Amino acid sequence: MNDRERFVATLCFEKADRAPFIPLFGPWGTALERWRKEGLGRDQDWRQPFGFDKQWAHPPVNLGYCPAFKEEVLEDLGDALIHRDAKGIVKKDKKDRSSMPKFLSYPVKDRDDWELLKAERLDPDDPARFPPNWAQLVKDYARRDYPLVIGWFPYGLFGTPRDMMGAEELLMAFHTDPTLVKDIMTYLTDFWIKLWGKVLDSVDVDAAHIWEDMASRNGSLISPAMFRKFMLPCYRKITRYVKRRGVRIVTVDSDGDCRELAPLFMEGGVTGVWPFEVQAGNDVREYRQRHPRLAMLGGLDKRAMAAGKAAIDQELAKVPDMLKHGGYVPAPDHLIPHDVSWDNYSYFNFRLKELIGKK
Repeated sequence: MNDRERFVATLCFEKADRAPFIPLFGPWGTALERWRKEGLGRDQDWRQPFGFDKQWAHPPVNLGYCPAFKEEVLEDLGDALIHRDAKGIVKKDKKDRSSMPKFLSYPVKDRDDWELLKAERLDPDDPARFPPNWAQLVKDYARRDYPLVIGWFPYGLFGTPRDMMGAEELLMAFHTDPTLVKDIMTYLTDFWIKLWGKVLDSVDVDAAHIWEDMASRNGSLISPAMFRKFMLPCYRKITRYVKRRGVRIVTVDSDGDCRELAPLFMEGGVTGVWPFEVQAGNDVREYRQRHPRLAMLGGLDKRAMAAGKAAIDQELAKVPDMLKHGGYVPAPDHLIPHDVSWDNYSYFNFRLKELIGKK
């Protein structure tokens, strides 16, 4: 099987020669710097030594703001910058990108801001959304041996409004201005369906992906009742559309404890979830017992790589049984932190490669 066939077969619970062998997440910048001091070549791609499968590609179609906000540095603090990014978010970022940024302000504070943003930057018919070489890409995709996925970070029914408003502001708006929240989610649903439809008119796509990050280690950021009221109709509309267009796989990325969210995503037509952060209380074995037909990616505790080879072996012990059930792509549960040595990261990947059965 090629990488595309294997990816589709695995996530659809069909017979595959083996599970995909992919990194899923890469290293934080500080981890990569450490690895280059510990054996990884200065100009060497960190993926190269392991012989990973081709993970997947995304059509380079702009699913967000078009035009984007002007990126600009507002203040230089020495080891950090206060800057506005392409999504219009003002944030404080460490220059070495060794941690998450601190978010300071967002572009949507009320309905007037939303209406202006929608009019100026969210026109699905803007021709600039498609690259000039789209016709050639369509021809190239027809010959591909790797998966092609529509949708990606940072596009989701909760994730994108949060980037527009801020997490706390969005959560408050569910109560103080529910009509605005509903309008944003409904518009984004139709907006993405229209754009995805243009892609699907020309390209055979393997999966659709929605990014949410709508949970913490204490569970979902909104109640099941709120999910069903605000998000479920949008999810159903999206998943019914893409499945009608021949896309069988629909995945959601949400960090945090997703035990409450997973069945809600499935109720909305989602077929797979990732990354199942272990430190948030997720255990892919428990999910498999509860949801026998939920495709899963990730679920291997990145912290084990920092603890040493014995801890890595203990963490990888869950893999063989998960592979027997199918529908599982074993991989780290998030970005690899700087306390993971190159030796331990290499050991993790070569052991996982052996368990998967990749030659």
